[in-house]
Amino acid sequence: MMLDLLSRGGVLVYPLVCCSVLALAVFLERLYRMSAGCRFEEELAKRLGAAIRAGDGKAVAMIAADCGGPEGRLLQEGAAVMGRNRQTADSILNHCLEMEVRNQARHLDLLATIGNLAPLLGLLGTVIGMIKAFMVIQDAGGAVNASVLAGGIWEAMLTTALGLAVALPTIVAHGFLVGRIERFESSMKNITVLFLRDN
Repeated sequence: MMLDLLSRGGVLVYPLVCCSVLALAVFLERLYRMSAGCRFEEELAKRLGAAIRAGDGKAVAMIAADCGGPEGRLLQEGAAVMGRNRQTADSILNHCLEMEVRNQARHLDLLATIGNLAPLLGLLGTVIGMIKAFMVIQDAGGAVNASVLAGGIWEAMLTTALGLAVALPTIVAHGFLVGRIERFESSMKNITVLFLRDN
């Protein structure tokens, strides 16, 4: 039933299906990448703060190894800058933070593009379908069965429905991932603050 409907939607159904598959792949890949590492919770913050205040770079490196992921990499950079002047440490840690946030945000622009493009592709498919329907009316000299005309119109509108069906979950997925990245950035900033405050 669904495949039959899609087959009637015209040539623009194919790029819309490709967009939906690509959006799903990007969302799942980003979700997997964002789940790597550790959650920077209160207990970990206390352990890290104590190690930094004590100037114990080995303890910080052990916490980094336990963490893994982007948090672990930032902690490793933090362990390396311990004892350096504040300006140098600030520059190195902020550069690392920016790189990790940029890595987390990879491909999100693609999701946003798909979310914006899918409804337009659907609308284009509908306009093309309506043009074809009116060409049929013209060729028939205006004497067209209403059911034939209605069939042409609903087939034309399939691409709009499909475009919206692709765009809506893509936009929701994009918003969800942006929220995750904002929380991630806040957590990473907390780590840099610990190093700069207590180092």
